[in-house]
Amino acid sequence: MICNVCPRMCSVERGKHLPANGFCKMPYEPFIARAALHKWEEPCISGVNGSGTIFFSGCSLRCVFCQNEMISRTPFGRQVDKNGFIEIMKTLENMGAHNINLVNPTHFIPFIKEALTEYKPSVPVVFNSGGYERVESLKTLEGLIDVYLPDLKYVSTVLSKKYSHAENYFSFASQAVLEMRRQTGECVFDENGIIKKGLIIRHLVLPGNISDSFKVIDFVADNLPKDTCMSLMSQYTPMKKNEKMPELNRRLTTFEYEKVLEYFKRRGLENAYIQQINSSQKQYIPDFSDFGI
Repeated sequence: MICNVCPRMCSVERGKHLPANGFCKMPYEPFIARAALHKWEEPCISGVNGSGTIFFSGCSLRCVFCQNEMISRTPFGRQVDKNGFIEIMKTLENMGAHNINLVNPTHFIPFIKEALTEYKPSVPVVFNSGGYERVESLKTLEGLIDVYLPDLKYVSTVLSKKYSHAENYFSFASQAVLEMRRQTGECVFDENGIIKKGLIIRHLVLPGNISDSFKVIDFVADNLPKDTCMSLMSQYTPMKKNEKMPELNRRLTTFEYEKVLEYFKRRGLENAYIQQINSSQKQYIPDFSDFGI
């Protein structure tokens, strides 16, 4: 496969096995770092039983604050073919997962389309991504994805270049969330409050950068329906000391987070998940030394 799936548009051959020379360094068939029930997502996704999370290795971004760096930059875990991937989904379903949650799936969209076309789980499929997508790629998934859970990290090209090595992040992510909303419409929940269909836009508030958080909220308020759901996250956790970016060497303050929440309300948006400020704990990061199932 000549790959132009993500905005990097590497135009490189991605075969079934390594080595692969694109930005993500991944072959066509994915490496899975972990597959397990996960209870630390938004309540409508985790529910009581947990979300059936499948963590993909590799990434189309290079976020300097990445919590999953050990899997995002290497072929970590097990490589699976289509049949193996389908078996993982079925196992998670049988364990009682409320959904199949594809975490960081962007660079494996063609493989995922192939697998979901053959086997569509009986529970909702969640596309949980960094938001750095090509609309053309998302359109190939229409009808296969029930819930989109993208990040909308930045508006500023300065910040996206500095923190994620993707100066054009917002130009792609902004159009991606509009396409996601077009595909799913408004959020639909079951009688227990578990999401069945819809879009939830995540935004991680970064220390020292709340002015850009305001701009993210402005985009949502100005371009999407007022019922659009956001997840405003305070969980930023410094993973290592960064000499060149000292502003990232601390956690978010209560004052900063409350200012973002106040701005969200001021813009008239109606639905948001919020976090306690003490949610910035390393204990919530998945244990990738254990594959899970």
